[in-house]
Amino acid sequence: MILSDALHDQAGHCAALGSPFMARMLHLLAEVWPDGSALDAAVRAFEGDIGPKGHSLPLRLASGLHALVLTGRDGDLIAAYPPNNVSDDALKSALTGALARHQDFILDWITSAPQTNEVRRSAVLIAGTHALTHRTEATSLRLSELGASAGLNLMFDCYALNAADTRLGPEDAALTLSPDWAGPTPQAAPFTVSERRGVDLNPLDPHTSDHALRLRAYLWADQEHRLRLTNAAIRANAAEVDKGDAVDWLEQRLADAPAGQMHLIYHTIAWQYFPIKRQTTGTALIEAAGAQATADRPLAWLRMEADGETRGASVTARLWPGDHHILLGRADFHGRWVDWADNPT
Repeated sequence: MILSDALHDQAGHCAALGSPFMARMLHLLAEVWPDGSALDAAVRAFEGDIGPKGHSLPLRLASGLHALVLTGRDGDLIAAYPPNNVSDDALKSALTGALARHQDFILDWITSAPQTNEVRRSAVLIAGTHALTHRTEATSLRLSELGASAGLNLMFDCYALNAADTRLGPEDAALTLSPDWAGPTPQAAPFTVSERRGVDLNPLDPHTSDHALRLRAYLWADQEHRLRLTNAAIRANAAEVDKGDAVDWLEQRLADAPAGQMHLIYHTIAWQYFPIKRQTTGTALIEAAGAQATADRPLAWLRMEADGETRGASVTARLWPGDHHILLGRADFHGRWVDWADNPT
């Protein structure tokens, strides 16, 4: 895939996810791309798929430009970005200038893979955890998040969810999520988190300025509500995220799971990025641990992942002992809506 095709492809995804500015900006970026520049050479050096399902070069470039806006580095670009509304010609001019003036900054920025902590995905983590806790006698949880990035979704028990006519979560929640909810009201079952930890190949510390900038820059400039939620999650964050291979890390976590707790393994739009061999190994590890699970030491695997369907991601779980396969529902990739299917008796 050439860059112009990748930019147009990503623009379509952004439009579908409610960002008309990103869709327009990416289409225009394809028109003004500086062919033959050092930046162009760096993009061409990427091997394999550079589009949304690969290296995600469009999002890397877009976030680099957004970082220039957030840090106040480029006045012309700031004037062309939301909340301002300018013509296509003005936006193209601002993009052209920014690419030329800040080429070195963008060259450095795009060397890192996308780091997105979409906090609204915690809606299905909250509902899913209540559903799993309802099915067990365990009320104390040990959390293990794979592909945790900065760990903002490791704090989901500190957030509240408004779903239909039900509110789940603490009264003094750090933030409240209110997705468009369809289907049964989620089951409420009290639980506490006794220990939480995550893993990522390149974990971010949201309390450092550089890493917080990267988290904010990957948000889309015309979606101010996402920035507000992310800022609230950053303020509340107290999670530890280790650097390493998720499957190797998980093997150690599974080996020392204490009794009296449900070990909840989960991931949101991360598993697809693991190499197939690591997926196979990880699945085998979890299934082997599940075979050893007891009522006093249950194991749950909660997943929100793309499954090839055209509308959103599937939300599923497996629960041991017994290896119960549970269809919880579907959710928008950014958590804007949830179609809940779980209706336990």
